[in-house]
Amino acid sequence: MAEPQLQVSGISKRFGGLQALSNVSLDANAGEIIGLIGPNGAGKTTLFSNLVGLHRPDSGSVRLQGKELVGLKPHRIAATGMVKTFQNVALFLDSSVLDNVLTGGLMRRSVEGARELARQCLARVGISAIADKLARDLSFPERARVEVARALCTEPRVLLLDEAMAALNHLEMDEFMALLRQLREEGLTLIIVEHHMRAIMSLCQRLVVLNFGQLIATGTPAEISRNPAVVEAYLGRSAAA
Repeated sequence: MAEPQLQVSGISKRFGGLQALSNVSLDANAGEIIGLIGPNGAGKTTLFSNLVGLHRPDSGSVRLQGKELVGLKPHRIAATGMVKTFQNVALFLDSSVLDNVLTGGLMRRSVEGARELARQCLARVGISAIADKLARDLSFPERARVEVARALCTEPRVLLLDEAMAALNHLEMDEFMALLRQLREEGLTLIIVEHHMRAIMSLCQRLVVLNFGQLIATGTPAEISRNPAVVEAYLGRSAAA
């Protein structure tokens, strides 16, 4: 059996008196969608930040296809093949959608090469028609797709999505989930932080649950929905009914 594409082992992180993460481990296989869930303050975004080098863990290991990432700068981790999107999408508002997306490709390609790749990424996420639109004029669903397109332009193996569906309505969410399924079919590994449980339960093959910085459960959506510790900490007592 092939080794997991991403291996996260024993990640711990403290900020002053707060133990934000405590000995968190998870694996992700190529072409898998994993949901990372838990209450507000559970450590989900902090874990993402440790994985992509925005914070350095106090202890633990992060290996992508066998390469150790802990200690590398964020741009080196991105070049290795793992990037994250941001909950608060930060675009260059006075630049076009195309120019925003091509910035992701400059890590590996010339400007012209990045522009061509950016056009391909816009097509992948279904927004080629707004390539020349200024970022400041975009709706939130459009901004979410631009953020994903820009991340794809770095040519990642693993994409971390932080609340990418936060302000989408049901129709927009269904369209976005279809996009993520297509990316998985193309071989991309996705780890998703998301509070919309309908999306998480239908989209993910496995769930990883954090609470107060600790890993409290892993399993399929069906297993997690019946897990007493998860029901108590996050899903609510009514979920067990």
